[in-house]
Amino acid sequence: MGESAEMRPAALIFDVFGTCVDWRTSIAREVETVLPQVNALQFADAWRAEYQPAMERIRSGNRGYVALDDLHRENLAIVAERFSVELKDPSDLAGAWERLVPWPDVVSGLNVLKRKAIIAPCSNGSIALMTRLAKFGGLPWDCILGADIARDYKPKPLVYTNCCAVLRLDPAQVMMVAAHNDDLLAAAGCGLQTAFVPRRREHGPDQRTDLQPTGNWTVVAADFMELAQAI
Repeated sequence: MGESAEMRPAALIFDVFGTCVDWRTSIAREVETVLPQVNALQFADAWRAEYQPAMERIRSGNRGYVALDDLHRENLAIVAERFSVELKDPSDLAGAWERLVPWPDVVSGLNVLKRKAIIAPCSNGSIALMTRLAKFGGLPWDCILGADIARDYKPKPLVYTNCCAVLRLDPAQVMMVAAHNDDLLAAAGCGLQTAFVPRRREHGPDQRTDLQPTGNWTVVAADFMELAQAI
């Protein structure tokens, strides 16, 4: 990015699951505690695999808006049945999505970025989930934005544009930060600036997706500290 003040974003909004936090290892750790008889990483992957199909029923209009907290609980029941396990108190494990560990560069990087611009999540997680996750991981957001504001799920354009609207900023003044090229493609289509920060082990050592940028994003950075230097 150039040094023109006009190009510097007034706000950065962030994908959270995968971009800011290591959901896979964190969920597997909790699964191992609650369900020691199953392969914890396989269970975590299976649970996450239900994420997009559940949201797609809402995005497509086949179901009204349901917060991700509730979708996680529904998906947990599906996966538990598939793995032939019974949960004495499903709410304990469902709450694991509020206890995800940030990647090592995230908290320090966000604190630097916070001095330069407004920072907020643009996540499919609810306000409640994102708030508790921020408390757990020390994520220093200025406010919580995302799916609950739009009552819809990314990559629907309303999720991105509503974040800009509630901040009273034009999309061109806002930068979407994500480790997922499809997220950035949707944001760019709404006129936002974009930053790609790869998380090459989000899905484990055999990850095959989002290893490299696939679009002409505004910024490509190795981590949040490098992103802070670039804006």
